[in-house]
Amino acid sequence: MLQEAGGPVPPNTDHAVSVSLPTWKENVAYEEGELWLVNKMQCGYPRFFVHPVIQELAREIVSRYGSSDLDSATLFPSLNTARMCQSFLLSKLPTEDSSKIRVLEFIPTQQLETELPAVKSLLSCVLYPKEYAPVAKQVWQHSGDGVSSRRGEFCLTALKDGLLMEKKSASTSAPCQRFSKGPRRYQGRGSVNGIGKGGANSATPVAEPQDGRESVQFIEERFGRNLSISLANQAKVAVRRRIAGVLTEDVELSEALEKVPEGGRIAGLTESDVSLFPTGMSAIFNSHRVLLNARGSMKSICFGFPYIDTLKILEKWGPGCLFYGRGSSEDLDDLESRLSGGERFLALFTEFPGNPLLKSPDLKRIRFLADKYDFALVVDETVGNFLNINVLSHADIVVSSLTKIFSGDSNVMGGSAVLNPHGRYYQLLKETFSREYEDNLWAEDAIFLERNSRDFVSRIEKINRTAENITAMLKESPLIKNVYYPKYNPSLPLYEAFRTPNGGYGGLFSVTFHSTAAAVAFFDNLEVLKGPSLGTNFTLSCPYTLLAHYGELDWAGSFGVEFDLVRISVGLEDAPFLRALVQQALDAVAGIHKS
Repeated sequence: MLQEAGGPVPPNTDHAVSVSLPTWKENVAYEEGELWLVNKMQCGYPRFFVHPVIQELAREIVSRYGSSDLDSATLFPSLNTARMCQSFLLSKLPTEDSSKIRVLEFIPTQQLETELPAVKSLLSCVLYPKEYAPVAKQVWQHSGDGVSSRRGEFCLTALKDGLLMEKKSASTSAPCQRFSKGPRRYQGRGSVNGIGKGGANSATPVAEPQDGRESVQFIEERFGRNLSISLANQAKVAVRRRIAGVLTEDVELSEALEKVPEGGRIAGLTESDVSLFPTGMSAIFNSHRVLLNARGSMKSICFGFPYIDTLKILEKWGPGCLFYGRGSSEDLDDLESRLSGGERFLALFTEFPGNPLLKSPDLKRIRFLADKYDFALVVDETVGNFLNINVLSHADIVVSSLTKIFSGDSNVMGGSAVLNPHGRYYQLLKETFSREYEDNLWAEDAIFLERNSRDFVSRIEKINRTAENITAMLKESPLIKNVYYPKYNPSLPLYEAFRTPNGGYGGLFSVTFHSTAAAVAFFDNLEVLKGPSLGTNFTLSCPYTLLAHYGELDWAGSFGVEFDLVRISVGLEDAPFLRALVQQALDAVAGIHKS
């Protein structure tokens, strides 16, 4: 079951979303950038570690279009997303260096375009001096709008085969200025950029189609009969219908497309209220962007201890953020005092429940304040998932990472944003989304998302039951200091208010111990796959605070998130099997205490 450090998780998966870090020592080495570990890395979580095929594509582009051996490239799925990166770079760099930031757009040749009717955009690139790679990395990591590994794989072959060419007008277009606020705090984690060698300037690809291959042959070889690119739009419709709550049973794509979108999660909700994104963070980033465009430039509120990049987005783009890291009733008292005193906000962003402490915010009170003082409410339901909870009734936008339990297979990224058809800003947001939204979910990724999600209902039901079983076992152990799980959290009544009739408490929980040595012993001896991410079909564990907040451990601790916390995402293994693995790890902790 265990995977060697640096290997893909799940094993033998070309586009794996997670990477194996099986011991505490290796997690620390990863954060410290120690070469003995970094050199083993075959992949990583895609927003923190650029897939090798994307790195190769970036090097190829720099070698053809870079002006010197000092250039780097960051790749995006569209011209708009590349310009967003360009704008962010320009806001951070000296004025004299602005001419060194270039955007290139790559389009299919006419021959290839006839075979790609479902693809609106292929590839855009931001070229910049290497010393600015850490700044570009922030956009890649926080926005979630970088190219996926499958898109990168396709474009690399197309570029080498002479089926992809530069659209010259892109490099001279004005940068996007929709966001302007700079960073306040940034935690680096190595370069994520594909850094290439210098080469001669070129306006078109230098390669000719290899071996005389026609574009149709290239498409067939790349996608195969079972992954016809023509199915991509149909797959997206099916995914959007599933998210709307219309399709909850295990059905094939052909059946899914015959379903009429009615009877969704709340009355009036249809697939047209669901937008798809290449990652969950992209859904959050672009929801924030749409709100700024719709309602004007105002500060937002981040309520509760959030996933790291949500807070970074609100701090680094737009006019700033008011942060309530504990998400308590006292925090809401303070917020209400500010609001009654005349402060105004764009939106409140929160998670239900939070990660990693699984605490639920008081959505009913937040909704009351939002209505009274005119701000939007954006809820991230990734951890809870919409089969267990229904928070859309109280939110204006519900965002989710489809990478997690919706997919389960940990081999594709995706995200969604759902508009509440009864929300006070519904018409305004609907109109703004219609103008601003662009579909950057790569065709092949959409096909995998659709296939993976067909059985998500049965998977969630089993995971709910097993997680309750395992957490009950841990609650009984004197070796455990705390079990963080919605069922055992003091905020349980707030969770229950939104739990669906047949919903459970999810598959994610965290545990803490009476000493760091005990936490290390438990983690190192828990024989499940280890790495970042959650919601996988297999049980996955990580020392969450170390991975997410290594550069700010004291800051995280000030909000009750202990640095030696261990997070576990329960998979589809049978409960007795998992109980035996957990007991083995607890036995190792007991051995520490005896010694």
